[in-house]
Amino acid sequence: QVQLVESGGGLVQAGGSLRLSCVASGRTFSRYTMGWFRQAPGKARDFVAAIDRTSTDTIYARSVKGRFTISRDNAKNTMYLQMNSLKPEDTAVYYCAVRSDFDLAVISGRYDYWGQGTQVTVSS
Repeated sequence: QVQLVESGGGLVQAGGSLRLSCVASGRTFSRYTMGWFRQAPGKARDFVAAIDRTSTDTIYARSVKGRFTISRDNAKNTMYLQMNSLKPEDTAVYYCAVRSDFDLAVISGRYDYWGQGTQVTVSS
């Protein structure tokens, strides 16, 4: 069992930045591939970014590539999402998730554990 807690969300103007954090419980954090997803009201949960166990490989959704950066610190059991040049369409609840398989995944159903989410609101 893994518990995930996101933080760092808030209200920001378009063009601004936020950094989300996801802290995981347990001593096996480094064994998990991790990802960020987001869900806007009335929409499906969409993939944002994922990172492998050793931070060697990352993937991003086309809509955030070049603006968002995913990273992790295994010593702190924490994953991050640095979000720059934010747009109103980035407004959503952001969720972190983990999966025990090695490969990166963009489908939410392939993740095993989820956090409760943190709200990000970007005003125009």
